[in-house]
Amino acid sequence: MSEVHAIRRSRLRERCNAAGAPAALVSRPANVRYLAGAAPQGAVLLLGGQEDLLVCSAPPDDRPAEGRPDESLRLHVLPSPGGDAAVTAAGLADAQGSDALAVEEHDLTVARYRAVSSVAPRLRLADLGAAVEQLRVVKDEEEISCLRIGAEIADQALGELLESILVGRTERHLALELERRLVDHGADGPAFPTSVATGPNSGRRGHRPTDRRVEEGDFLSVCLGATYRGYRCEIGRTFVIGTSPADWQIELYDLVFSAQRAGRESLMPGAAYRMVDRAARQVLDSAGYAEALPPLTGHGVGLEIDEDPQLAPAAMGKLDACVPVTVEPGVHLPGRGGVRIDDTLVVRPEADGGPELLTITTKELLAL
Repeated sequence: MSEVHAIRRSRLRERCNAAGAPAALVSRPANVRYLAGAAPQGAVLLLGGQEDLLVCSAPPDDRPAEGRPDESLRLHVLPSPGGDAAVTAAGLADAQGSDALAVEEHDLTVARYRAVSSVAPRLRLADLGAAVEQLRVVKDEEEISCLRIGAEIADQALGELLESILVGRTERHLALELERRLVDHGADGPAFPTSVATGPNSGRRGHRPTDRRVEEGDFLSVCLGATYRGYRCEIGRTFVIGTSPADWQIELYDLVFSAQRAGRESLMPGAAYRMVDRAARQVLDSAGYAEALPPLTGHGVGLEIDEDPQLAPAAMGKLDACVPVTVEPGVHLPGRGGVRIDDTLVVRPEADGGPELLTITTKELLAL
């Protein structure tokens, strides 16, 4: 992977040079890991005019889940604890003779920005913007392989839960069990806090589990994700507790399923982000659920669970091949509950079979 990381850094350097900044300071952890192979706690990456350095407050851990630094990168470990790697990196950039340094202003606090500026007042600070995030949007096959394995782990954990007795157990208990199963099957950990929502809580986006117990007749919505080698995927499903769903539950589920399918089928290279959102949203809107819809239909995934692109009504841009995204429409009816269906897919051209579905747990309305 050293060559891969070197190529990524080379691409970023080209952007910096074009903007008149021969050096760059990357501080956002996901961006550091993308360019360096690992992001130890508090570490930053310096793309210097003479040499690239991974500046750390302590030597990196040798745990596979944390990643391994690119062997071609020289490590610079701070001589004493409590120092700021970003401030040290700015001083090193100055010592290398750089006259300008691009920094991630969206990641640095005001205090940290001032400290970076004060340690090397001769340096002109420029905004790197979202340059690294833009490079991260299109994934290589190694990255997609990590997402695929993470999806398999999430599918396994969810499938095992569905085989257990659910009635009488709390949302919180089920969420903790799912997260344990993710780790048991080889995940670094959950990709985000697992959501389990029952009855009137079901269908809520980002619901935090409570002590409410599963009851007969409930909708049960589950949203979980696995992190594997730093890459995060997502899956969400809704089920019915009991032998026979009510008519309103079947109708609502079928509607959300149709919306999710419309969104999935619109994923192709060249499709506008907002058109993917519109494909799913229009199905629900036309059925009278405009007020109950979430602000977006999906988003990119990778080293973070919520990356670009954003599949939202006002989003600008078009999809490329090899971009992994979620498609996750849902409807929540206050006091009754709701449905959310969420998949992680990779955009592929039609010649390659169209969008690749990574999360394969059935979307049939199961009565548990």
